[in-house]
Amino acid sequence: MTKRIKGSCTTILVGKNATTDGSTIIARNEDGAAPLEPQKFVVIKPEDQPRHYQSVLSKFNIDLPDNPLRYTSTPNANPANGIWGAAGINSENVGMTSTETITTNSRILGIDPLVDDGLGEEDMPTITLPYIHSARDGVRRLGKLLETYGTYETNGICFSDKDEVWYFESIAGHHWAAIRIPDDAYVIAPNRMNIDQFDFDSDDTMYAADLPDLIERYHLNPDPDQVNMRHIFGSATIKDTRYNNPRAWYGQKYFNPEFDTTPIDQDLPFICRTKRKISIEDIKFVLSSHYENTPYDPYGTTGTDAEKKLYRPIGINRNQELHILQIRNDVAPEIAAVHWLAFGPNTFNAVVPFYANVNDTPDAYKRTTKDYDPQAMYWLSCTLAVLGDTNFGLFEDFENLFEQNTVAACRHLQISTDTDIAGVKDVSATLEAVNAKMAKISFDNSNKLMGQMVELAAPQMKLQFTLHD
Repeated sequence: MTKRIKGSCTTILVGKNATTDGSTIIARNEDGAAPLEPQKFVVIKPEDQPRHYQSVLSKFNIDLPDNPLRYTSTPNANPANGIWGAAGINSENVGMTSTETITTNSRILGIDPLVDDGLGEEDMPTITLPYIHSARDGVRRLGKLLETYGTYETNGICFSDKDEVWYFESIAGHHWAAIRIPDDAYVIAPNRMNIDQFDFDSDDTMYAADLPDLIERYHLNPDPDQVNMRHIFGSATIKDTRYNNPRAWYGQKYFNPEFDTTPIDQDLPFICRTKRKISIEDIKFVLSSHYENTPYDPYGTTGTDAEKKLYRPIGINRNQELHILQIRNDVAPEIAAVHWLAFGPNTFNAVVPFYANVNDTPDAYKRTTKDYDPQAMYWLSCTLAVLGDTNFGLFEDFENLFEQNTVAACRHLQISTDTDIAGVKDVSATLEAVNAKMAKISFDNSNKLMGQMVELAAPQMKLQFTLHD
């Protein structure tokens, strides 16, 4: 059986009329199966894109087109298990995040088994993102690849451009369905099949051509009056009530406190709407959250030990990187794409708004090694999280100030750049220099926080003895 090394993420999608600035947003925590899986941030230029692709974890291979686009990527620093590109934005301002591992059921797997030698999360960004020119284009290409080669796992994949956000789910070995997220809506998707209500006759859905016939032929629909993909192809297990549903519940309660739901609800809505506009900071908070102000917070003071361990939080020690892919509509196209990025567990990091229209990335984010190196942003962020976990209450205020100050400084630099970019001859080179300044802000502020945490923690060490003489 194919070996997986990742499999537990959380995704947030926001349509352009639901964001504060009219941008589209697709975002995800990339979570590993183990706490440490070093990541890096790179740009793949057309000349560096393979023309023949061979998977590492399966026998899947494919000849790729000869006209790839440039794209940003957050692959594994150690390529032993494959590329795992995870997320990026290409030079035509199309974003992709891949993947959210999702659940399925024995009914559909009995009809369309998984394919051991098919494609998987390891492969998807590399064979898809460089060849698409819109979000719909991404759905069509990935759907065709899935139908042709099959997959060894079920996943949720997201695509965006300046106008549209799409969520794609691989249902079984060769079947899939995708839905456009309404412009005025948001989605929070944990590791389960998430699409619920589905209209096969809508311009805002796409799917494997034989999917309606397959549902009818094999009597898969348990509902007499609706087509609910989660009911048909997904799971509703006890594990979902502990591992998946609570994450969607907490994120939805953050945006919609009026929702009358519980953490174990099996039918939490997929498409949601809120009365207020959603910001980057909102998304970062939710993707860092650990059930704050509830008894289920592992760092909280109100719950019992059992309650604190009851549900899997969104922010967790297995967060490897957090990306927020933003395509803006209020600026020129050459600066519209922003690849917000943070490495390591999200309790002690800050997202940086890196411009995507570049040919290179800052050293501290690019030169991650598989071995510990505090000069690499990934390892520095992980160090902060490990130290912070020892006494979260002691360090929390300093972390909050660090995050606020870091994002504010980067936003200030971004606003200045947006204003001054008109008339610049070499836009990409200019944006690379700005990205380097942002990386330095993040790196320097992270080291400052480290120093503050050491100063706070030193008097709390157990290895002490007070001597009065």
